[in-house]
Amino acid sequence: MTSIGFNRFCRAFVLLTALLQLPPAARADLISIFTNVAPAAKTLLPRRASIIFIQCDGLGYGDLSCYGQTKFQTPNLDKLAAEGIRFTNYFVADTASPSHAALLLGKNPAHLRQRADVDIPLAPDETTVAQILKNSGYHTGYIGDWDLGDENSGGAPWEKGFDEFAGYLDYGGPAHSYDDHMFRYAPRSIYDETNKQWKAYVGREMIYANTQGKNQYIPDLLTKAALNFVKNNSPDQSNHYRPFFLLLDYEIPDGRIVVPTDAPFSEEPWPQAEKNKAALISRIDGYVGQLQEQLQKVGMTNNVVIFFSSASVPRKTPEVDPDFFHSNISANDLRVPMIARWPGKIPAGQAGDYKWSAQDFLPTAAQIAFENSPTNIDGISVLPALLGQAKE
Repeated sequence: MTSIGFNRFCRAFVLLTALLQLPPAARADLISIFTNVAPAAKTLLPRRASIIFIQCDGLGYGDLSCYGQTKFQTPNLDKLAAEGIRFTNYFVADTASPSHAALLLGKNPAHLRQRADVDIPLAPDETTVAQILKNSGYHTGYIGDWDLGDENSGGAPWEKGFDEFAGYLDYGGPAHSYDDHMFRYAPRSIYDETNKQWKAYVGREMIYANTQGKNQYIPDLLTKAALNFVKNNSPDQSNHYRPFFLLLDYEIPDGRIVVPTDAPFSEEPWPQAEKNKAALISRIDGYVGQLQEQLQKVGMTNNVVIFFSSASVPRKTPEVDPDFFHSNISANDLRVPMIARWPGKIPAGQAGDYKWSAQDFLPTAAQIAFENSPTNIDGISVLPALLGQAKE
């Protein structure tokens, strides 16, 4: 017994001597192996920011008061710009569908399989920003018009990385203003009693209020869905502070614009089409204000990045003339508004002339999420420009 005790003492002495000769970090790790005591905490990456991208198909460069609009005001978007950065050289394609695809895939519209006014769904081998973020642990949602593949194609939103979808798979224009249905993909929403498991709801969901008339304005409903998405998926202890990615799409049609009311512009001496357009843009401005309020209610006051932009420039039609509000800079200019807000990260009150486009969003979002981007894309991360660190 004495010999055994002496041998244990010798081994302990040798181990102690060896430990004292190790660097502090290695010493702490080795002690933890033998004692089950965790080593000192190492530097951890900060919690990743949630990302919200709001795009308005058909919104022009000069349609917001923070971009020079003088006939009406957009106070909530002006506030968003004042708290972040307002870019003056952000470009899109001339129609929405290729811009949607460029945003999701990080590719120049000229290199896309999608072309203007042609419904070519996203292919199975095309990786979207939603897939990258979902695989990184984000909860992802798309609300609005998709127009990149229907439910029978491999290009449906839930096939391309979105955990939730509410909206329309095809472009509808004014027809969607008071539609009597909406397409939804909702995971774990139906309980299968036979197989004892939750299934996803996929299909058309009726909007019964609109079967009896124009009672539910669809953009209002899309906004309600966005507010619920933020409320249900805000990072907290219950979901291990999981961040989310929300892509919210609104339409400002080139043709006839339908709104519940043209107030507060009813008495303006403008053509009726322009009253409706101003009313819709003001309504979208209000939606942004509601979203900001919801973020405050759930405590998301800083660790969320909000992008607001347009997916296409306005086009002149018999119904609407973009020149009335000076929506476009010039006939062939594809610049649109781009506002980004990230409190504590993006310096407030900035106006940036950095040149970028929809294809740059994917690598930017990936870098925000501490993820790598695919190598077969055209876009580059503009995070340095957002943070005021870009050299050009």
